[in-house]
Amino acid sequence: MRDYIPINKNSLPERFEIELATDTFVMEVNYNQTCDFFTVDLYSVDNEAIILGEKLVLNVPLWHDSVDRRLPAPSLVVLDESDQTKRITFDNFMVTTFLFIDDIAPDEDLSEVSV
Repeated sequence: MRDYIPINKNSLPERFEIELATDTFVMEVNYNQTCDFFTVDLYSVDNEAIILGEKLVLNVPLWHDSVDRRLPAPSLVVLDESDQTKRITFDNFMVTTFLFIDDIAPDEDLSEVSV
């Protein structure tokens, strides 16, 4: 099961520290009310900007088109696990769409557990 990053969309911008794999980062989530979309700023634990203004897009990993050794190891991606949503909106974010830490291998079968 994937873990999601809890975000209080009603108190944006929200800035917080997060541990991903073995590294700690600072993330800030913002909302553009005019165009109804969310962005994420990523900083090192020392508040050095890594990537600013990355738009959250449904089913597309954050920073998928960026090459930077400072980026977190696990992918972060907004998903609707019911597969009913077409895009992220203020109304569905943190209701049916969540920012997940996508650290499950694609071929991993969660129904089989080895003992």
